[in-house]
Amino acid sequence: MAQQLVKKDDDRDDEADYSPFLGIEKGAVLQEARVFNDPQLDPRRCSQVITKLLYLLNQGEAFTKIEATEVFFAVTKLFQSRDTGLRRMVYLIIKELSPSADEVIIVTSSLMKDMTSTTDMYRANAIRVLCRITEGTLLTQIERYLKQAIVDKNPVVASAALVSGIHLFQTTPEIVKRWSNEVQEAVQSRVALVQFHALALLHQIRQNDRLAVSKLVSSLTKSTVRSPLAQCLLIRYTSQVIRESAINTQTGDRPFYDFLEGCLRLKAEMVIFEAARAITELSGVTTRELTPAITVLQLFLSSSKPVLRFAAVRTLNKVAMTHPMAVTNCNIDMESLISDQNRSISTLAITTLLKTGNESSVDRLMKQITNFMSDIADEFKIVVVEAIRSLCLKFPLKYRSLMNFLSNILREEGGFEYKKAIIDSIVILIRDIPEAKESGLLHLCEFIEDCEFTYLSTQILHFLGNEGPKTSDPNKYIRYIYNRVHLENATVRASAVSTLAKFGALVDSLKPRIFVLLRRCLFDSDDEVRDRATLYLNTLGGDGSVVETDKDVKDFLFGSLDLPLVNLETSLKNYEPSEEPFDINSVPREIKTQPLAEKKGPSKKPTGLAAPPTAPASTIDAYEKLLSSIPEFADFGKLFKSSAPVELTEAETEYSVNVVKHIFDGHVVFQYNCTNTIPEQLLEHVTVVVDASEAEEFSQVVSKPLKSLPYDTPGLIVVAFEKPEGVPAVGKFTNMLRFTVKEVDPTTGEAEDDGVEDEYQLEDLEVVAADYMLKVGVSNFRNAWENMGEDCERVDEYGLGPRESLAAAVSAVINLLGLQPCEGTEVVPSNSRSHTCLLSGVYIGNVRVLVRISFGIDGPKEVAMKLAVRSEDETVSDAIHEIVASG
Repeated sequence: MAQQLVKKDDDRDDEADYSPFLGIEKGAVLQEARVFNDPQLDPRRCSQVITKLLYLLNQGEAFTKIEATEVFFAVTKLFQSRDTGLRRMVYLIIKELSPSADEVIIVTSSLMKDMTSTTDMYRANAIRVLCRITEGTLLTQIERYLKQAIVDKNPVVASAALVSGIHLFQTTPEIVKRWSNEVQEAVQSRVALVQFHALALLHQIRQNDRLAVSKLVSSLTKSTVRSPLAQCLLIRYTSQVIRESAINTQTGDRPFYDFLEGCLRLKAEMVIFEAARAITELSGVTTRELTPAITVLQLFLSSSKPVLRFAAVRTLNKVAMTHPMAVTNCNIDMESLISDQNRSISTLAITTLLKTGNESSVDRLMKQITNFMSDIADEFKIVVVEAIRSLCLKFPLKYRSLMNFLSNILREEGGFEYKKAIIDSIVILIRDIPEAKESGLLHLCEFIEDCEFTYLSTQILHFLGNEGPKTSDPNKYIRYIYNRVHLENATVRASAVSTLAKFGALVDSLKPRIFVLLRRCLFDSDDEVRDRATLYLNTLGGDGSVVETDKDVKDFLFGSLDLPLVNLETSLKNYEPSEEPFDINSVPREIKTQPLAEKKGPSKKPTGLAAPPTAPASTIDAYEKLLSSIPEFADFGKLFKSSAPVELTEAETEYSVNVVKHIFDGHVVFQYNCTNTIPEQLLEHVTVVVDASEAEEFSQVVSKPLKSLPYDTPGLIVVAFEKPEGVPAVGKFTNMLRFTVKEVDPTTGEAEDDGVEDEYQLEDLEVVAADYMLKVGVSNFRNAWENMGEDCERVDEYGLGPRESLAAAVSAVINLLGLQPCEGTEVVPSNSRSHTCLLSGVYIGNVRVLVRISFGIDGPKEVAMKLAVRSEDETVSDAIHEIVASG
């Protein structure tokens, strides 16, 4: 895209920026393009007009088909000019106009003539343009010229042909593959750029043949590759071969490692860095293998070039995540980078030091960071805060200095995300380091005095209500909380009232004071605040009424709702006021999913068994009504769970089929939703034949076929299997759709009398352990965990083996168990070496389950986890562990 030009006048410092393209219009430029038709061409003026056209095209200006064609034909007349500069502009405009196949023929002869010209500049550009605008048929005609160009003595021509080959490989790979011999010869070129482009194209040609790539790397690592760019490419290809080849289990040798180590001693800095980075990213790399790479990266830390310092410290930052001890030798050099003018470098240096530093260096680092924080943007500050949190968890005895640091920066200027990151860190430290609780809570109380973010204030008050009453002197927090009732907006005032009630419920000595404060809230201007104060006074007995038991009060204030808020809202909206009070037990406890996967767009109304409920109150109700209409399912009991639809066919196929898995205590019902997408066919006697040979614990008991399936009319087929009662049986099921096809007359819509039996293979279906879990969240996991008790708790440790990342391991376990992540713990912070995930749900049989999983990186990409399960039944806790152990 054309860049804005700046014109400066030495005599006028305030001279405005000027662009030669300012205010140009497409219509005026098209008028100017008539100069292309002048008998006496003015090369300078023509170049200026082409420049304007290119500017308009790159600015997104739309040219109509007629306008583009007229410009194209006018430009082709410029081939008669012998001006070199104008010819280059002609090549550019032809590429940008992207002429149609008919128009390409007009310029093909001129471009082919330029390809065989004695002027190398013409030849190179003609190759680029021809390969950009030609189709496959024309390409075969010029293939001979392109092969010759690849081995041309002029490097500009050779590079043009090679780069064109790289682009053409995306559309016509079979033609480009025939150039292997010429490309192989070009790899031996002494010209750096030609060798680079040749190696890139040769690898692209062989990329799908692992053995050929390995041979290519093996031959080139033994020869001399002179081009630094080609050497960088070769290092990347070598790393790829190393990753794909297994380490020799007998000798422990790693193929091509010596080549990578040898590249660390070359002259080109880009090659040295590429080799060092490749070594640090090797799977299962040892400290001995890392040492030479760390040494050269340490030298780059003191380079005068910012790009080298940044590259080195970023790579060391990644290494510190898996091998912190290997990076400690670089700490002195990285400390000098804290004051680097480039804030990206200084931030990476700080976070790396926080990962590799020891306990004795914490105080010194905190002093350096304090001066540094005010000079960087919020996104960098968040990275530093997360690193400090990890350091505090690593060295809990240093919590005082680290907590004071977080408190100080919390009072400084900053955006919402930055403040939230600090508060999240303080909350985690309070939960994980008991000694930090009281000081941390006071820091949070001091912050809400001046907090401008409503969300953060309410979250702090909520946390304070749960943790404050458990401290040695809960009375000292009351002043901070009650100040919010007077000085904040209605949302925060309401949250403060709830927090006061929690203190009153847990601390008997504070009850009289809490009652006085709550009574004052009865005169608040906001309805929500007054309603909450009235409710809590009634609950705690502050209004003179008979109070609930202590257990009931605590369950009301601290207990988890155990209901999806969306379901509760829907049920309340549907509730019609009557003498009977609203029953919260009537609210569905499962997460809502799409009840039936119907075909989009208008369709005919199905009849009989094929007719699902049109407007279900909830998913579970829709399916229960559907299944209860089938007499054979009457003794199956209450439906526990229905899955989301699983597609068994690909999109745009003749028949569309998906299946919903309905889980009962002793049965599993498969509901196949079928749609016929062929207008000329009517399907009759439609059924699904299910093979359960790989699901030994299941036996088929019911199959309900479909009598007919007209075009675009959804229909249902149900197949039921019996399984051991209360057992999370798993297995794979093979599905075959069988039916009789009858042709339909498109004019009359009548089907023929005779039909042909046919079948259609569907995708396999699996019943997994997650199918026996309901995703039910809790509003306060910590309270729910404590209320559940340790009676049925089971704890064990597992190794998950090598994983791409900690986030991938967390996601895999969540998907395996099928439980609901709580409090956002499914999200793993970047660069974390440990993480705790909280899950909740209901196991088949309506048994509540809570799971706390602690993940950690144990060695290079090896992930270990500690699994703690609490439930209402110890056999269920054992079952969860069995699922993980076998998964």
